[in-house]
Amino acid sequence: MPKISEKDWKSDLTSILQELKEDQYNILLENLSEIPQGRRKSREEMPQIIIEHYGIKESISEIKEAMEKIPRRDPAVQDLLRPFVEKLKNKREKDKMGKKRKYAGDPEHEEQKSSADQLKNSRPDTERNNQPWRKTIRDLKASSQLLDTEAIVGKVMQKSGLHTYKKQDDKENAFFYVSVADDTGFIEVMVYGKHRYQEINEESSYLFRKLIIDKNGVKVIKKSKVPETHAVEVPAELEKEARKLICIQSPVCSVAKAKTYPEKYGVSVEGTVTEIYPVKETEVTSQQRTTKMQEFHLEDDKDSISICMWGGNTEQSKEISVGDVIKVTNVKTSHYYDTVSLNSTGFTRIFMIERAPVQTVRIQIQAIESTDTTQTQTFLDAVINGQIKTFVVASQLLASEFDSIDFRKSLLDKIPFLADAEIQGSKINKMKYITKI
Repeated sequence: MPKISEKDWKSDLTSILQELKEDQYNILLENLSEIPQGRRKSREEMPQIIIEHYGIKESISEIKEAMEKIPRRDPAVQDLLRPFVEKLKNKREKDKMGKKRKYAGDPEHEEQKSSADQLKNSRPDTERNNQPWRKTIRDLKASSQLLDTEAIVGKVMQKSGLHTYKKQDDKENAFFYVSVADDTGFIEVMVYGKHRYQEINEESSYLFRKLIIDKNGVKVIKKSKVPETHAVEVPAELEKEARKLICIQSPVCSVAKAKTYPEKYGVSVEGTVTEIYPVKETEVTSQQRTTKMQEFHLEDDKDSISICMWGGNTEQSKEISVGDVIKVTNVKTSHYYDTVSLNSTGFTRIFMIERAPVQTVRIQIQAIESTDTTQTQTFLDAVINGQIKTFVVASQLLASEFDSIDFRKSLLDKIPFLADAEIQGSKINKMKYITKI
């Protein structure tokens, strides 16, 4: 087999990088975690830097994985990448065959292999034997096929952020990635549909049916079934590797430290949510389009910072409330004059550390501040303990309480009024109208 030419790979890698849009190129850089921020140069210089840090073989694998995540599976990129991926695959298979020949006829090796096989075969597997419809992840990867009458059962080890895109009819669609593991292996699954982002959770186990499997990987689409099921046991080593499949978290640092880093430096931070603003549409000048954005403030022991969640990531920020202690991973620094803030990326995740306590209180609703652009949340100004504060409430809850889709008019007719409410930080979970003041 001919050796993989560094010159040819560098040339085609340069062409691949030129094919990427700006946001796609930024996602690629986030994936290349072994390259220090200070070495991330222009697109013309990066191919050489990538090869220097990863070597030829590993860099091909890294670029292949990154193109799957972005995703760029179109011919413009894949036709450049595929010859090198195939050469690498052939070389690994040749090396593997060489090792088998090396140990063939070695009595000690054959004895060890026999003992290992006996131990493996002696493990109880009656559950799967009695379920012919159930396929292991190892079998799925080997056959690249899953019939509608078959299913895999696995534990979700990691979930990416939510990505959004517009189809040809200009309708917005969404997708995300999960790494799924069982006791035989792990696999990356691409999941379509914003509603599934709330339904599929890390550390939970699911039965995956009617998946689509093609050259681009395993996908959950509209017709797929993903019901939750009993806990799946995953060996510690497989679990560790499965957690690396989606992305590697940037190191957690203090807010004060994050502010010292240069523009677009990747960090993770922890702290208490002190303020949340409504979702709004904002213009992305560089891409000549508008997108959703939600801003909130995070405070730790020594400092505070503004965090902006963009696009599909606004779905994550809807789940937090003032008073929650959270960890926000894989965000990037943004400098505007003397102010430093943090922007979400394609790999940003919000992890709940401690929720704000739930309280049952009587409040005075004084004004409607706004309804966010998604029409799912409404911000109200209310007096509690002699202080006026802003609370967020699900618009559906208001429509139900005031028995009207146009709850805004009903609210304005009754304001100011008293209400009994269950609050959690700045979020109203339940509310019952008492009387007009």
